Amino acid sequence: MSSDPLTGRLDRPVDDANDHVLGPPGAEITLVEYGSYACPYCRAANERIAEIRHQLGDRLRYVFRHYPLPGSDIARRAAELVEHAQDPRRFWDAHVALMTHSKTLTEDDLELVAGELGVTGAAPAEAAQADARARARVEADVQSARASRVMVTPTFFINGRRYDGPWDDSSFTDAMLRTPGHRIRSVAQDFAGWAPSAGVLLLLAAALAVLLTNSGLGTTFAAFWERPLAVSFGQDGFGMSLLHWINDGLLTIFFLVVGLEIKREFTVGHLANLRAAALPVAAALGGMFVPALLYWLFTPSGPWSHGWGVPMATDTAFAVALIAMMGNRVPAALRVFLTAAAIVDDIGSIVVVALFYSGSLSLGYLAAAAALVAVLALLNRSHIYRVAPYALVGILLWACVHASGLHATMAGVLLALFIPTRPPPNLASLVAQADAILTAEARRSGEVLRHGPSLPALAAFDAIHDRLESPADRLLRTAGARSSYVVLPLFALANAGVAIAPDILSGHEPLAMAIIAGLVIGKPLGLFSASVLAVRLGIARKPADYSWRQLLGAGALAGIGFTMSLFIAGQAFPENTDFAAAKVAVFIGSILSSLAGVAILWNAGRTGPADAD
Repeated sequence: MSSDPLTGRLDRPVDDANDHVLGPPGAEITLVEYGSYACPYCRAANERIAEIRHQLGDRLRYVFRHYPLPGSDIARRAAELVEHAQDPRRFWDAHVALMTHSKTLTEDDLELVAGELGVTGAAPAEAAQADARARARVEADVQSARASRVMVTPTFFINGRRYDGPWDDSSFTDAMLRTPGHRIRSVAQDFAGWAPSAGVLLLLAAALAVLLTNSGLGTTFAAFWERPLAVSFGQDGFGMSLLHWINDGLLTIFFLVVGLEIKREFTVGHLANLRAAALPVAAALGGMFVPALLYWLFTPSGPWSHGWGVPMATDTAFAVALIAMMGNRVPAALRVFLTAAAIVDDIGSIVVVALFYSGSLSLGYLAAAAALVAVLALLNRSHIYRVAPYALVGILLWACVHASGLHATMAGVLLALFIPTRPPPNLASLVAQADAILTAEARRSGEVLRHGPSLPALAAFDAIHDRLESPADRLLRTAGARSSYVVLPLFALANAGVAIAPDILSGHEPLAMAIIAGLVIGKPLGLFSASVLAVRLGIARKPADYSWRQLLGAGALAGIGFTMSLFIAGQAFPENTDFAAAKVAVFIGSILSSLAGVAILWNAGRTGPADAD
C-alpha cells in the first residue's frame, strides 16, 4: 500500500485565468489532460475528447496541461510554441493544428503554426521575452505533472482524481458521470490506497465482534461460528465448524501471503543484503526472546505455561497503520526497519506454531505432505509458471498437513516457498512486440467482417502480460488484498469476541499480567536492547535517518500483537475461560503498546549523527 494518501490526485487546482480551459467555470465535470503534441496516444485521444465535449456540452470543462515527451526536442518546442498564442482562441487553434494536421508531429507542423501565431516576424527583444514566458509556462506544467504522479501521456484527471481506466466510450463516460458502479469502485480504491486502511478494517471487525458478543445477540453470534460446514464426496465427507474453517482454512491465505512476503524480502527486498538485514533480524530475535522470557517469569507452572508464544508476535497491519497515520513524523527508513523486523517476527511465529502448537503427529500424512512438497519443488525446477498446478497441489498439501497434526496453515507457507519467481523481463523487447501487434491490428481494423483484435493477437497480449509479472508477484498482489481486506477481518470477527464481565480476569491475573508485560515491556525492551547490542558488536549499523529514541518507539509499536497473538492464544488455551482472559490481555497490551509507541514517536525529532551512529 502506498503511504501517500494523495497519490492519484491532482497537484494544483484548475485556474481558469491561467490554465488552458474549454467550458464554463461552473461545470460539474472537470477533465484535466497532461499531454504532449508528439505523443501518438494523445493525438488519438484528441478525437475522443472532442466527442465527449459534444456529448456533455456545458457540463464539461476541459483543461490541457503540457507534459512533453521526455527526451523529445520537437515535443518541447511544440509545447513552448503554442504558449506564444496571444489569446485562448489562438491557443486552441494552434493546439488542434498540432494534434491533427499530420499523423505524426513534424517540423512542417511547427513552421505552419509558428506562421499562424506570428512568431517568426517578432522583434528580437520581444521574441526573447515571449520565449522566456513560454518556457516558464511549460516548465510549470511539467512540475505540476510530476507532483501529480504523472508517468505517461496522456494522463487524465476527472474532478481532481486520476483516471486509470480504459478510454472506450462507456468506461470514460461512466467515470465522467460518476455512475453508481464507478463511484463504488472509486471509494474502494481510495480506501485500499489509504495506508492505514487494513489496520482500521481489522480494528472495526474486532470492535464489532466485542459489541455483538456483549449484546442481546451474543448467544446467537457465538453459535453462528460453531455451525458445521462439510464437504461431501458420496458416502465420505470432511467437515469442521465455521470457526475452524476460518482459522484452519481461510487463514492459510494469510500464511501464504506471509510466506510470499518473506520470500520477496529475502530475494529482492530489505533482507536480501546481509548488512542491511542484520539490524532488523537482531531486533526481531530480541523482540521474540524477551517477551517469552517475561511471560515465563510471570506465569506459574501449569497449563498456562504453554502460552509463552502469545506475546512474541507483532501485528504488522496495526503497526504500519499507526506509522502511516503519523506521516512525516516517522522517517521512511524507520518504516522499512519495522516492516523488515515484522517479517522476521512472522518467520519466528510460523516456526513456533509449527513446533509447539500442533497436535499429535501422523507419520503417514507427514510422508504424504513431504511427497507433495517434492512435487512442488519439481514444478518449480521445471520452470512451470502457471499458478493452477501449484494451487491444485497446495490444496492436497493443506489436507495432508491438516491430517498430519501440524497446523493446516503451515501449508500456505510451504506453498509460498515454491511459487516461482522469474528473471526480470526484457521490457524493451516486450514493448516492441506489443507495438508490432497493435500496429498490425490497427491496419486491419477497417477490414470487412472484422470487429476487433484477432484471437491470436489477444493470446499474444495475454502472454506478454503474464511475462511482465512473476507468478509469485502476481499472487502476492492479488492474494495480499484478499488477506488484508477479507481474511484478517473475518478472523478478527470470529475470534475477537469476548464477553466483558467484571470477573473475566478473576483468577487469571498472572496470565493477563504475563501477556501484557510481554507485549508492553518485553517487546520494546527486547527489540531495542538487541539492536543496541548488534550495533555495539559491529554486527549491524543503524541508519542515520532515525534516532535511538525513534527506534524505541518502533519497538513499542511492535508490541501490538493482535492477529498472531490471538491465533496462538487459541492454540495454547483450549479452555474458554483461559482463552477469554488471554484475549482481554492481548487487547489491553496492544492498546497500551500503540499508545506508548505513538507517544514516543510523535515528538521524537531527528537527532544528530552521534546519536544515530
